[in-house]
Amino acid sequence: MTLLGSEGWGPPAVAAVAAILVAVAGAVATKTDGWYRHLRFPSWKPPDWAFGPVWTTIFLLTTIAAVMAWNGDPDPTARVLLVAAYAVNGVLNIAWSVLFFRFRRPDWALAEVAALWLSIAVLVLVTGRVSIAAGLMNLPYLAWVSVAACLNLRIVRLNAPFRGLA
Repeated sequence: MTLLGSEGWGPPAVAAVAAILVAVAGAVATKTDGWYRHLRFPSWKPPDWAFGPVWTTIFLLTTIAAVMAWNGDPDPTARVLLVAAYAVNGVLNIAWSVLFFRFRRPDWALAEVAALWLSIAVLVLVTGRVSIAAGLMNLPYLAWVSVAACLNLRIVRLNAPFRGLA
């Protein structure tokens, strides 16, 4: 199965633009300002410089998985489900950054990350149903958000209570 499939560049271009929009929106929402720098973090927190390369890899793999699933199942109902799963995931991905960084509510972000994690599990299932390789490509995303959820929990425990924007 090729990435282009029988529909040419349309699906890869749409998936790439959607991934870029989600990535940019999340990056814009992420402010590592004084509030963030004054939080207490566990010793095992990945360095800030690691987040960019990890997220770039995750978005690349997830985009490829989406295109593979799109090309692998021409059924309109399956495609609607695929697009809906990725749309929900994109919204949840952005929402986490907004809650954590803009609203300064790691406690709310902790509740939201459960929904984000479940949406990634859905991506694994929806894409894996069509292509095992596509499903596996979403596992790094699931693993990274698992680590992020544990980090989020530790940040909440180390810094609570939160009162939002000061």
